[in-house]
Amino acid sequence: MKTYLDCIPCFFRQALQAARIATGDERLIKQILDDVGTLVKDIPLHQTPPETATLIYDTIRRRTGVEDPYAAAKRQDTRRALELYPSARRFVEESDEPLLAAVKIATVANAIDLGALEQVDVDAVLQDARTAEFAVFDFGAFRTCLETADQVLYLGDNAGESVFDRLLIEQLGKPVTFVVRERAVINDVIFDDAVAAGLDRVAEIVSSGCGASGLVPAACTPAFRERLASARMIISKGQGNYETLSSEQLPIFFLLKAKCRVIADDLGVKQGDLILKGSVWNTRLP
Repeated sequence: MKTYLDCIPCFFRQALQAARIATGDERLIKQILDDVGTLVKDIPLHQTPPETATLIYDTIRRRTGVEDPYAAAKRQDTRRALELYPSARRFVEESDEPLLAAVKIATVANAIDLGALEQVDVDAVLQDARTAEFAVFDFGAFRTCLETADQVLYLGDNAGESVFDRLLIEQLGKPVTFVVRERAVINDVIFDDAVAAGLDRVAEIVSSGCGASGLVPAACTPAFRERLASARMIISKGQGNYETLSSEQLPIFFLLKAKCRVIADDLGVKQGDLILKGSVWNTRLP
């Protein structure tokens, strides 16, 4: 997905939010915003938003020396999600369709996104999942693909959210590789966050080698690109992965909440809608 003009104010909002977490020095924050202004001035609109966001977070690291501004928030969200995990698991297991219930919880949990939202409510995940409705719902194709796949490549998005990804992985019934970011960016899940969420108990955890807030194939390691190319079923969580992979010729199912208007417009839905969308390149779609 390309960068739209409406993405540009969001770059500044994210930079200001992350910079204020990293430092209380107003002059330093101003320098960061000046740097971001220079970066944004020169970005090509055909570049995906996560590729630009990578440059912004690199600037914040360089200016402040803080590698992971959202580390405390990630620990807090993961801790609270783990407290809710037993109740969420009962909700799934007692459902008439456990796989569908797990898909709902995992998709609703995509709201735990500090890149798109200034505040998140982990406690709302289970409650919202009980009444969740999807605007795009390729669940039949999702289930058919799962039945024929020998394994699943699962692209993670946010820390905290990944606890609820664990619930879905438990219902897939296939070997799963859970993919994390190479380095900290926003509140996205990295290796240590995934282990803290207990994903090492249900999946192999690997880094893509990409440190962007979405999976950019060209920025991944050769080994991971081979995994991506050979995958027969890919579950892609979140807006960032949608932005970087929506045009790729891969058998992907996108699970996300359309939290910003740009994403919603690209998908043809309303802001706030839930999405389970199979890629047009997925041969199992009708």
